[in-house]
Amino acid sequence: MKNIISLVLMFLFIGAKAQNAGVYDASSQIDITVYVPDQVEGLTDSARNNLESKLSQIVTSSGLGVSSENSRFIITANVVVLTKDITPTAPPMQAYTLGVNLYIGDGMEGIKFSSCSVTLKGVGENETKAYMSALKNLKVDDPKYQDFIAKAKIKIVDYYNRKCDFIIKDAKAMAGQGQYDAALFKLATIPDACKACYDKSIPVSKVIYKQYIDNDCKVKLAAAKNIWNTSQDESGAYAAGEYLTEISPNATCYNEAKAFTDKIGAKILADGNKEWAFRMKVYQDEVTADKAALKAERDIALAYAKSTSVNYIVAGWW
Repeated sequence: MKNIISLVLMFLFIGAKAQNAGVYDASSQIDITVYVPDQVEGLTDSARNNLESKLSQIVTSSGLGVSSENSRFIITANVVVLTKDITPTAPPMQAYTLGVNLYIGDGMEGIKFSSCSVTLKGVGENETKAYMSALKNLKVDDPKYQDFIAKAKIKIVDYYNRKCDFIIKDAKAMAGQGQYDAALFKLATIPDACKACYDKSIPVSKVIYKQYIDNDCKVKLAAAKNIWNTSQDESGAYAAGEYLTEISPNATCYNEAKAFTDKIGAKILADGNKEWAFRMKVYQDEVTADKAALKAERDIALAYAKSTSVNYIVAGWW
């Protein structure tokens, strides 16, 4: 089972403004995922976990942050056993020399962006312990990583600068097919490092989110009505309320849903002389509504990312 750790690369572009429009931003985010394929030589589960942790630390040691969603871009590694020796000691020990090659690239299209290599040595009572001993010597703050990561950042930003219009067009097409969560996820992957593309995507995200909540409102209102039509009593009211309470106040059919809740409340009151203690979701002001919408967009994109599996392509990288 592949363990995938996702990271958000928070980095600074220092110096003069980049030549390409939209490249420069003082504070920016790029998603990158730590990925170790099954084919790596000699990896036990423990060694795999150790290597994934090391790759994660290599990224975070550069002052970068951690996220949870899968990314198009990956940092991965291949380990090659260069030498195996027996030490002239009592008792004799296994001595390993490992070549560890690190890569960053587009895992979905299988395009390598940058690479670097390190040589590690380790000694242990057996081959497994010698392998682990060598792997533990992988430094997470080696200066050579700076150039390795910097080259990858430039190419990742260039990817979004070149494909911005296509990404937005693709997201709109997804929304047109009712795939609102997939569309929001695609737009959410655009890093603010690519300012022009990022700024262009924001109004599109808002439109698609509105389409999402409008559709969601229709679905939940229909479900609530079906429940109420089947069971017009207190039990049916509370079951319908489970759907109604999730309807966004910004949805087009919100007022219709509100009128329906009033109808249910009147029925419960008339039948049992009892008030239905139900309140639909409301926002206090526009600022609160905007914050809630932004959080909802992110939550939808994150939920979609977690629900989908990603098959990364690293063939030909080593």
